[in-house]
Amino acid sequence: VQLQAFGGGLVQAGGSLRLSCAASGRTFSSYDMGWFRQAPGKEREFVAAISWSGITYYADSVKGRFTISRDKAKNTVYLQMNSLKPEDTAVYYCAAGRAGGSSWLKGRYDYWGQGTLVTVSS
Repeated sequence: VQLQAFGGGLVQAGGSLRLSCAASGRTFSSYDMGWFRQAPGKEREFVAAISWSGITYYADSVKGRFTISRDKAKNTVYLQMNSLKPEDTAVYYCAAGRAGGSSWLKGRYDYWGQGTLVTVSS
């Protein structure tokens, strides 16, 4: 079972990026999917999640700027990031967890991707 996140890069403040997380080894259509991020010297924090049924959740810091979505046929989850700020700079990780847990809790996710670096310059 593998989650592979990609799409990170360097972008100027105000710009956009779309992250993708491709799952392989099993289908995650019945799983909740989440995005977390970790900035240097900080703990990994919740960014966004989408339940198996399509309900979305966002951290207050990204609400209105980021959009999470999923394509079950492709076993892929996306994070569209708009109006990026320097404080969004971090390694972004995708995760998958069985349905029914609290979306913002790291411990409820069973599988993690390797992370992709997003750098936002001012």
